[in-house]
Amino acid sequence: MANLQNCLDNCSIYVGSYKKYNEGSIFGEWLNLSDYSDYNELYEAMKELHNDEGDPEFMFQDYEFPKFFINQGLISECHISEDIYEIAEKINDSGLEFEIIEAYVDCIGSYCKDIEELLDKVSDSYSGEFNSDEDFTQGMLEQDGSIPENLPSYIFIDWEKTAYNFMFDFSCSNGHYFRN
Repeated sequence: MANLQNCLDNCSIYVGSYKKYNEGSIFGEWLNLSDYSDYNELYEAMKELHNDEGDPEFMFQDYEFPKFFINQGLISECHISEDIYEIAEKINDSGLEFEIIEAYVDCIGSYCKDIEELLDKVSDSYSGEFNSDEDFTQGMLEQDGSIPENLPSYIFIDWEKTAYNFMFDFSCSNGHYFRN
């Protein structure tokens, strides 16, 4: 379970039930996903919370999740995906920081149905974290040898214009850069 905490630490749900809500009660409780080892354990905790109902229809009256999980359709008012723990584990095992994955999805989108395919695309296109397009452009051009190390000091490069043109092949979100 320790491995899942990285990705699920900030994931919590307020679990009520539609029956109680329709009867005028918002009774429920906040559950942190990182407190449970898998979906089955979470589901059992939700059932125990509403054990006064035979087959409770859970209502997630509020939830706190990173945008990634919401945009992937893994949580809504009436649904939490059974795959959420498996997806979180794959994210944690990928070696990528969660912030980088969220930045990629923000920039490029997540047109992958398979989380492993998405993680591969993030890994393949990630170019690093920089303070500005100009810093990114300069760093990339120096790294690939386009700008010689012994460039004379009297040659001036307009990094703003260079970055403008260079960025046609890249996207950025929250300081993270990705090849398009």
